[in-house]
Amino acid sequence: MMKASTPPKKRIGIDARMYSSQFTGIGRYVYELTEHLFKMDPRNDYVLFMNDPEYSAFTPPRAGVKKVLVNARHYSFAEQFHFWRILQKEKLDLMHFTHFNTPLLYRSRSLVTIHDLTLSLFPGKKMTSWIHRLAYNMVIHDSVRKVARVIAVSKNTKMDLERLLHANLKKIRVIYEGVNPQFKPTQDNALVDRVLKKYRIQRPFLLYTGVWRNHKNLVRLLEAIQILRERHGFKGQLVMTGREDPFYPEISSTIKKLGLEKNIIKTGLVSEEELVVLYGTARLYVLTSLYEGFGLPPLEAMACGTPVAVSRVSCLPEICGEDNAVFFDPILPESIAEGLHALWSNDELHHRLSRRGLAWVKQFSWEQMAKETLNVYDKVLNSPH
Repeated sequence: MMKASTPPKKRIGIDARMYSSQFTGIGRYVYELTEHLFKMDPRNDYVLFMNDPEYSAFTPPRAGVKKVLVNARHYSFAEQFHFWRILQKEKLDLMHFTHFNTPLLYRSRSLVTIHDLTLSLFPGKKMTSWIHRLAYNMVIHDSVRKVARVIAVSKNTKMDLERLLHANLKKIRVIYEGVNPQFKPTQDNALVDRVLKKYRIQRPFLLYTGVWRNHKNLVRLLEAIQILRERHGFKGQLVMTGREDPFYPEISSTIKKLGLEKNIIKTGLVSEEELVVLYGTARLYVLTSLYEGFGLPPLEAMACGTPVAVSRVSCLPEICGEDNAVFFDPILPESIAEGLHALWSNDELHHRLSRRGLAWVKQFSWEQMAKETLNVYDKVLNSPH
């Protein structure tokens, strides 16, 4: 009997310029994808295209994994031309762009992951000029149109791709993101005490983690805290992690205008270890966003045993599950306030959603994400050009 022939080794590129293990978002996605891919696929060769300082810090974990220095800033001319020239030299069988910002001139076999269409819906203060908007629209339309496959991180993002970019639904594969096992209920009391003392946090408290951009709707969250204080005598703290964005000074000015200085703790960026502690010790996690492509932080909070209150918009009912969270209308501060009050004050509801969240989040695995992504690679590589 003849042995089945081994499939030929392929050369697969991954855009890892946003590679990072430290924070959620695209950096986390690229980190988890590559960590799992390299273990489960010893057959193929991989080329990671990286920027410094991550390039210098990264050590290829096995033979057949190569790193290439790009140092092309995102959304720049260097990205369009310098990165393209580097890609051409590597003679890849398949290129995986992990974000929409692909070089327009690149026409070899590729796929792209679309995490969200936030810039299509909420361009914000960083895209005020017509040239920025034109460049964005050219690049994202081109990236979705030219690739062999599009990976969308939620069903909602898939439908947004069709609605906003008229993408071909047959090319789109939905692959959910995952939750790292480090996100689990906190057991280390000494560590908890250290973190809470460092940031002067008093329990019980509300937690928000993430960027401070306009679609995160943080001004209305602050207005909801003011309503809680006036209607329900709320004396707790809202802990906000993340870097203050100079493009959005209205968040700090709203805190001052509403007299919330004693209710708001701004931690700045926190370490991964500290983030797990904050998730695990918060009374509840809140996300008032007007739009999300996937919405990883609520799942991380659930994995730490903390119930969540989130906006009833975009992918959040899909990702959090209708019966596993408190939902509110993010346009109305009164609705946000009542949702927070229900979860803050009702112990039975709090315990029920905590249990349900812990069970729900088990389905979101980075290993499964990588396995499904590898399956997409194989299908594209084995299909005719």
